[in-house]
Amino acid sequence: MNTVRILLSLAADYNWQLLQYDVKNAFLHGDLDEEIYMNTHRDLRETRVTSLGTNKAKVTTLFIKHSAARGVTALLVYVDDIMVTGNDEREKHEVKHRLAIGFKIKELGKLKYFLSIEVAYSAQGIFISQQKYVTDLLAEIGKIGCKPVSTLMDPNHKLEEAKEEPVVDKRMYQRLVGRLIYLAHTWPDIAYSMSVISQFMHDPREPHLQIAYRVLHYLKGNPGKEFVKKNNTLTLKVYTDADYVGSLVDQRSTTRTKHNEIDRHFIKEKLEEGVVCMSYVPSEHQLADILTKGQTSSMFHDLVFKLGMEDISQLEEEC
Repeated sequence: MNTVRILLSLAADYNWQLLQYDVKNAFLHGDLDEEIYMNTHRDLRETRVTSLGTNKAKVTTLFIKHSAARGVTALLVYVDDIMVTGNDEREKHEVKHRLAIGFKIKELGKLKYFLSIEVAYSAQGIFISQQKYVTDLLAEIGKIGCKPVSTLMDPNHKLEEAKEEPVVDKRMYQRLVGRLIYLAHTWPDIAYSMSVISQFMHDPREPHLQIAYRVLHYLKGNPGKEFVKKNNTLTLKVYTDADYVGSLVDQRSTTRTKHNEIDRHFIKEKLEEGVVCMSYVPSEHQLADILTKGQTSSMFHDLVFKLGMEDISQLEEEC
C-alpha cells in the first residue's frame, strides 16, 4: 500500500497520468485447455513483465523501467489489476502493447479504483478515499445507522488488558481491527487508535471492542479524504515525538530506549555534518502527536486538517 501512495504522490507532483488495466483471469473462464502449474515452472522463472525490459524493484509487485532523457515508467501489479504511470508516454504505450501480446487485458482508462481505494482528481492534486469500504464495513458490523462522533479517544485514556471485563468474540475483533488498520492508509487520523486496540488481539475484552466501535462511529460522521497535493518538491519531512515516560498505563517511553546510544551517536554525527537539520516544533504544531497520543477535540481537528484530510464535497466541483 505504501508503494501505491508513493506512486500517487509522484503522479500528483509531476502530472503523470495514472492508467489502469485488468487481466482476464484464466480461472474465471471455465475449462482450461492449457497445462497449469501450481508453482512456477523452472523454465518460466523470467516473467513476461520483466521481459519487457523493466527492472524488478524490492517490492515484488513493482516494476520500473528507465529510458533515455530521464524517462521513467512504473508498473504495479496486484493479482489481476495493473497500474501504469510515468513520464514516458511512448514507453507506456509500448508496455500496454506488449502486455496485450502475452495476456488478455482490458483497458480501464484513468485510474479510479484500486485495492478498495477510490481515486479522484482536482486541479490541486489527487485525493483518495475508501468511503465504499467504510460503508460496507458499517453494514457488515450492523453500525450503518450509528450515531456519529467527532473524536476518537480520550487524551487521558488508560486502556489495559482488562482481565476482569467480559470477553468478546476474538475472531470477530481481530477481523474488525484488521479492516480498520487497512483504513488507516487513507484515514491516518485513526492510526493512533489502531495502534492501541491492536495490542489486545490475543485477548480482546469489552472496553477494547467499544473503542473499535467508537472508531466506526467516527468514520460514519467524518467522510474525510486524504488529499495528495502538488508540492513540486521531493523534500522528506520527518516528525519525532520525544514523549519520554509517556505511557499512562505503565510509564514506559513511547519510543522505548533500545539501541539509543548507537542511534544517538549516529544522529549527532549527521547533525555535525549538516546532513540532518533538526528544528524544535511546539506541541500545537507537532503533527506526530495525532499518531502517538489521544488529543482534545480542538487540537485533534486542527491536526487532522494539517494531515491533508479534506471533505470530498469541497473538492468535487474541481474534478
